[in-house]
Order: sequence, then C-alpha cells, then structure tokens
Amino acid sequence: MTTRWLTPEEQRAWRAYIAASYLLEDALDRQLQQEAGMPHLYYTILSALSETPQRTLRMTDLAKALKITRSRLTYAVTRLEKDGLVRREDCQMDKRGSLAILTDEGMAVLERAAPGHVEMVRTALFEHLTEEQVGQLEEIFTGVASALQGDGEKAAASDDLPWRRRSSSQQCS
Repeated sequence: MTTRWLTPEEQRAWRAYIAASYLLEDALDRQLQQEAGMPHLYYTILSALSETPQRTLRMTDLAKALKITRSRLTYAVTRLEKDGLVRREDCQMDKRGSLAILTDEGMAVLERAAPGHVEMVRTALFEHLTEEQVGQLEEIFTGVASALQGDGEKAAASDDLPWRRRSSSQQCS
C-alpha cells in the first residue's frame, strides 16, 4: 500500500487545526477552572444533562452525545457525583445500566458558570470568524464527525467509536 502523504496545503491546514484545537481546549479549561473550579469536560457533562427532559440521560447515551469513552464518562460522573452536582440511579428498564441526573445544585453551578464560558467561546473563536465562516465551520465539522461515525449500516456496526469500545447494549448502561 502506498502512503498518500498530505499535500503542503493539507499539511498547513492540519497543523493549523491541531494548534487551534489545543489552544482552544486549553483556554476553555483554564477559564472554567478559574471561574467554576471544573474542567471543560465536567462543564460539558452538566450542560448536556441540562438540555434533556428531566435533566436525565442514560450513561451510554451521554457518552455518545459527548463522543467519549464510557470509562472516561464514568470517572467524570463519579467526581461530579461526589461534588453533589450529578447523581446516578439504576435504570428501571435494565438494572445493569444507570442514569446520570443533573441535581439542582449542579444546575445552579452550571448557571453560574455558563456566562463566563459562553464569553470565552465567543472571544476565543467566534469573534475571529465572519458569519459565512461560522456556517462553513459547522458544515466542515459536521461532515468530519459524520464521516468518522460512519453512516447507515456502517455506523450501526462500528465498535470502534469511543462510546462503544466496550460491550454495548441498547439498554440503560
């Protein structure tokens, strides 16, 4: 098999993406640590739960929504649970699974952290883009995510997605 090396243009684009994504994640983490005492991942978990009915999601569905492994999510939720921001309950449909539930305290912490986080996202990213570029950014990364997740039958069969890396069922786990 012949290696298809990146063109100079692709190499520049790739390096620009890597630099920007690392710097953006670092800026978001620093801002949230300073203002809310939590890393970006924890904020993202609270935010995802806040947008669901009853502020509740199955752990596997939450891992899928966040595009992370279930073990990484379990570690983070355990910490958030210790801090009283999230609680876990057994799933009534399948006792092997569990639900993550955003507590009132977790919602209050999220509401306090959200303005600073949104301002950081705006300052670090969106203030540097035109309206057209914002649309292009969405289109580009939606396409990349879709391709990486596969589509149709390929997506259903893929076990290499982060949230599927261990045995997965359609139950609550």
